[in-house]
Amino acid sequence: MPAPPVPDTPFQPIDPTRLSDAVVAQIEALILQGVLRPGERLPGERELAGRMGVSRPSLREALAAMQADGLLITRPGDGVFVAQVLGSAFSPALVRLISRHPQAADDYLTFRKDLEGLAAERAAVAAGETDLQVLDRIVQSMRHAHVSPDPQIEAALDADFHMAIVEASHNLMALHMMRAMQDLLRQGMLFNRPRIFASPDLRDRILDQHIAINDALQLRDGPASRAALEDHLDLVARTLIAQRRADDHAAVARLRLRNRADP
Repeated sequence: MPAPPVPDTPFQPIDPTRLSDAVVAQIEALILQGVLRPGERLPGERELAGRMGVSRPSLREALAAMQADGLLITRPGDGVFVAQVLGSAFSPALVRLISRHPQAADDYLTFRKDLEGLAAERAAVAAGETDLQVLDRIVQSMRHAHVSPDPQIEAALDADFHMAIVEASHNLMALHMMRAMQDLLRQGMLFNRPRIFASPDLRDRILDQHIAINDALQLRDGPASRAALEDHLDLVARTLIAQRRADDHAAVARLRLRNRADP
């Protein structure tokens, strides 16, 4: 008979029938649902076997099968980790190509507007109370970070907020696609998010927009949630274009200055 569920952990006791298959099914579901994230370390073998109520040999068999399937990786001396299962979504060559062409950032924001707008509208209906609490807490953290002179904190929370909206939509395809795109953004491949937050006036507007998105979600108003999110990403797109134009102008001005300084 399986042990009683363990509170405050995503790992639950396993039915004793075909133990290793049941372990695989549970961990696969946690990865697919986004509970276990790429790069996340699993608990140690003894702890994990205890949480799931299975023998260590059954657990080893399951973990070995998942490693063979490319879902888990072992780092000697460190443990077992969730593989970067979305790593192939953007090959290194494609990442380099994207980073060299500004049009990619524009297309990225357009695609995000479509994806996240739909996700926000869906989240207003599909989100559970816990999802809404997560969103509300992130916005409250944004309010606190807003008074800091360091834009890095608020920029990181911005990424978390947008990811939480997609998670709250409970659409698995949207979730994993958004995570793949967020990885590109966090690496600074498309544009410098902290730079956007460097302007005090723009930071104020972005915070107000995040509050408006959250307010609409808390009221479970789908059309308003989508409209607020699309307005926000439109602002980011306009800002990115303006920054790129300013950079181009500055580069030309430096060339003119250098040319005049030459004998």
